[in-house]
Amino acid sequence: MTEPARSRAVFSTEDFQIIRQAVAHYLKQVQDTPDSVKFANLYHRLGRLI
Repeated sequence: MTEPARSRAVFSTEDFQIIRQAVAHYLKQVQDTPDSVKFANLYHRLGRLI
């Protein structure tokens, strides 16, 4: 029986930095809306990955 192929990372560390910057920028656009909490949480989770 053969082993399944090893999965590869989809995003690099640099990608996470760019995504985090984009989320920070978008947070300013939605800061007084209910969605701002979701994006703030995403921003902080991305910070833990870097």
